[in-house]
Amino acid sequence: MKPFVGRDNELRRLEDLLKSGRACLVVIKGRRRIGKSRLAEEFGKNKIFLPFSGLAPVKGVTAQNQRDAFARQLSTLFNIPPFTFTDWGDAFAHLSRQLTASPTVILFDEISWMGSKDPTFTSKLKAWWDLVLQNHPSITLILCGSISTWIDKNIINSTAFFGRISLYLEITELSISQCRELLNLQGFKGSDLEFFKILGVTGGIPWYLEQIQAHQSADENIKRLCFEKNGLLVHEFDRIFNDLFSSRGEVYKKIITILSQGMKDRITLQKTINYAPSGTLSQHLKALEICGFISKHPDWNLKTGKPGKLTLYRLSDNYLRFYTHYIEPNLTKIEQGSFLEIPLSSLPGWEPMLGFQLENLLLKNRPLLYQAIGIHAQDIVIDNPYVQKATHSGRTKGCQIDYLIQMRSNTLFVCEIKMRRRELGLEIIDEMKTKTDSLAIPKGFGVSPVLFHLGPLSDALLSSRYFYRIIDIADL
Repeated sequence: MKPFVGRDNELRRLEDLLKSGRACLVVIKGRRRIGKSRLAEEFGKNKIFLPFSGLAPVKGVTAQNQRDAFARQLSTLFNIPPFTFTDWGDAFAHLSRQLTASPTVILFDEISWMGSKDPTFTSKLKAWWDLVLQNHPSITLILCGSISTWIDKNIINSTAFFGRISLYLEITELSISQCRELLNLQGFKGSDLEFFKILGVTGGIPWYLEQIQAHQSADENIKRLCFEKNGLLVHEFDRIFNDLFSSRGEVYKKIITILSQGMKDRITLQKTINYAPSGTLSQHLKALEICGFISKHPDWNLKTGKPGKLTLYRLSDNYLRFYTHYIEPNLTKIEQGSFLEIPLSSLPGWEPMLGFQLENLLLKNRPLLYQAIGIHAQDIVIDNPYVQKATHSGRTKGCQIDYLIQMRSNTLFVCEIKMRRRELGLEIIDEMKTKTDSLAIPKGFGVSPVLFHLGPLSDALLSSRYFYRIIDIADL
């Protein structure tokens, strides 16, 4: 079995359920490849583990196909003759006959695939839980899937399951330190720059990191996965959207492509994709947010510290951003094998793009940033990327801050994130002064510039004493 890293809190919460002495219903959701079923499998160690998975919703798959797949898996698990179920109630009843008093974990993986074709699925699952499983105190039933919108509608927010869910877990990416641990266990010995190159493409997605081969450099791994014909990440984008969003996939792809160019508010998105004014776009954005692909960042008033009316949407998934910038525009060349001899550093905007990917990664690891700066979460009013729009009068200039932290003490930490192979010099101070001079700082506030960097710094910059903190990202 491949190494298992992280998820300590999730495993602890699952194990705590066993101490309750009653049957437990658990819902786990998260992005494709995030490790939902792997977490359930790890929890199922030293217990009877019964995994069932729905069939991918390709064209032609019917509700009966899903029941047939369940029957085959049931037959294999218990080494019994195959059955044909025409009703989910019969399928659940047959599984019930195989249960014992021993601690048992039942996993329904990709439950949305399993039940979406049959409108009676959730009601029969609920009846099975109420009438049968609740009488088995040693049972933990885990429902998980990538289509978080289906789970939200049919399980979490359904009145049928109200009060029945013992634990709800939303699995997110591994932290930077956990990613390092996972790669180390796989034997990867690359430098800090190599490590962050890999994370720039994969983010903290465990399955992507598991594809890294220790004997290859970061560039060789990225080429093999992203730029070779039939590379595992070449067509991953299409699999994500075909599996999760089916016929509406094209709309979601357009939203992702636009957001890959930078943060946008809903009105700008609506105009860019020529979408009719309605609540449908908001629903699409909510679905992408629930799936973990985008995040929303409200603007805020520095003087009051309160969120404003404008909400910016950000593409927060590193792989999706990398795909739209480098894989999709070059699919024809990739199919022709034209990238085999091309160094990645020669790709247009390669170094700035990696820096932007690093910024995206750090925003998902904010506790590490707080620790490095020397601040505590309870003392923060709000922290996010910050965009200040210019006014028509010209009195307020436009500016964008990579990451702005507003403290209760009225201190503003203006953070800049840089990833460069070349030496970074005093020019970064001029950049920061331009931003802070443009920022409309309320009276009585103080500004503390912070530099997060990966790569060499000049002696002049180190001795300039301009920055409140200069933090080597490798130390995180």
